[in-house]
Amino acid sequence: QVHLVESGGGRVQAGDSLRLSCVLSGRALFSYRMGWFRQASGREREFVAAISRRGGRTSYGDSVLGRATISRDDAKNTVYLQLDRLKSEDTAVYSCAADEAMSELVVHRVRDYLHWGQGTQVTVSS
Repeated sequence: QVHLVESGGGRVQAGDSLRLSCVLSGRALFSYRMGWFRQASGREREFVAAISRRGGRTSYGDSVLGRATISRDDAKNTVYLQLDRLKSEDTAVYSCAADEAMSELVVHRVRDYLHWGQGTQVTVSS
């Protein structure tokens, strides 16, 4: 059974950087395309970033474009999300998601992903 655990969240100042990690257990990461989503209080879950099964393709949400980098290390069964120049509006619970894939396509809809982690809180103070 696939299990996802995020870490790396915390309370930071506007302009700071954070690197979030997501460890997948139960299966090998190389079988999955991965995504990061976030949900702020009172708002719907929002797409942040996605990476294809082999890492050759990435996609980013408009709100983080140019400030976020998604990467993966299959040897460590871990996906990362680097967030730079953080803003107060980046405050949210960040969750990773996994979708078993055969192709190099990236997907960015919530319903595209079967497996989800519990999330890690990121709070940005201005």
